[in-house]
Amino acid sequence: MRVCSIASGSSGNCIYVGSDNTHVIIDAGISGKRIEEGLNSLGLSTKDLNAILITHEHSDHVAALGVISRRYGVPMYATKGTIEGITQQKGIGPLDRELFCEIAADRDFVIEDFHINPIEVSHDALEPVAYRIEHGGSSVGVCTDLGTYDDKIIKGFSGVDALFLEANHDVHMLQVGRYPYYLKQRILSDRGHLSNENCGRLLCRLLHDDMRSITLGHLSAENNMAELAYEAVRLEILMDECKYSPSDFEIKVAKRSEPSQVIAC
Repeated sequence: MRVCSIASGSSGNCIYVGSDNTHVIIDAGISGKRIEEGLNSLGLSTKDLNAILITHEHSDHVAALGVISRRYGVPMYATKGTIEGITQQKGIGPLDRELFCEIAADRDFVIEDFHINPIEVSHDALEPVAYRIEHGGSSVGVCTDLGTYDDKIIKGFSGVDALFLEANHDVHMLQVGRYPYYLKQRILSDRGHLSNENCGRLLCRLLHDDMRSITLGHLSAENNMAELAYEAVRLEILMDECKYSPSDFEIKVAKRSEPSQVIAC
C-alpha cells in the first residue's frame, strides 16, 4: 500500500491510500482542483478513485464532495449520521444520494482488494469514524478528529504498519489564543480534538516493533506548530514507561496545503 496526505489541517483534509488496483481518499475537505493536483503528483487522477471514505460531515472534511460526485460519480462511504449531516449542508450543492454507501462503525467492508474497518471516535459530529485499511498483509490507520481515546480505539489500531494520528493543538497556545471561550472548551472537551500530549500518549499505547511510519496530522493553524507537535510527541515517548525511544520510529508531520512524502507499507 501507499499512503499520502494530500492536505491535513484545520483548513482541510484529504488522505490518499492506494494499492496497484485500488485507490481511495479519506475525506475531501479541500477543493476538487487541489485533490486532482495532489493525485496527479502520485501519477493518478480523480477518475481513478474507487471510493471516498468520509470520517464525518464537518466542512474541512467534505467541502469537495459535491464537485467530485457530480463530475466523476465516485462512490462515497459514510455512516448514516454522516450522510444525513452532509445532505443538510447547502454549501455542498446537489448530491446523488445513490452514490452514498452506508456503513456502520465496527462493521468491516470491502472495496476491491481493501479490507476496511470503520472505528467509532468521540467527536462533536453526528456519527464520526476513523478508518483502518488492510491489504496484502499490510495495514494503515487514519485516526483524526477525536477528543479522547479508549481501549476500543487502542484495540482498533493495534498492530498497524503505518499510522496517521491527530496532533491538533498545543494546550497553552489554545488557552492564551484568540479563540472565544466556548470554542476553546469545545476543542479541549472529550468530543473535540487531541492535543499534542494526548496524541503522544495514545501513540505510546500503539507502538510496536514492526511499526514503519507515524504521521502527525490535522494540526490547528491557529493553535499549533509542526515543531511543537513533533517535539511534544517525542517527549511523551521518552517519558513513557514503554520500551521504545522516539528514534526507533519514523515520525513525520503532515503538510497543511501540499502533498506529504509517500509512505509505502
